[in-house]
Amino acid sequence: MLTQTKNGYESDLEPTEFYLSPNYPNPFREKTTIKYCVAYETRVQITVYNHDGDVIEKLVDEVKQPGTYVTEFSAVRTHSGEVRNLSPGYYCYCMIAGDYTSEKIWLCINHFSGKINMKSLLQFLW
Repeated sequence: MLTQTKNGYESDLEPTEFYLSPNYPNPFREKTTIKYCVAYETRVQITVYNHDGDVIEKLVDEVKQPGTYVTEFSAVRTHSGEVRNLSPGYYCYCMIAGDYTSEKIWLCINHFSGKINMKSLLQFLW
């Protein structure tokens, strides 16, 4: 069973290892969800970078207890509520917790209009 916490959801079962899951959905338009596991009490940082390596936003930067958590990233608003206009393209997010580091890549396609189909996605990518 999942219980809601201030910054996401925490599982009743404690994980035995750290894990950063792929975001869902990917690609995404307005927002995407990231799930991560913390094996023991430690400071956890999850940071989003653009393709040049510039920091876009720190999603998580705090000490976490062992558990499973969820955080969201929005292409249109920061966690503090400020409006942003994230350009379509590839972005990276990185988790650092204790000795654990993991990095994932996602695709933001927030400027597509209408339905996304494979043809329009391939045209955007090429």
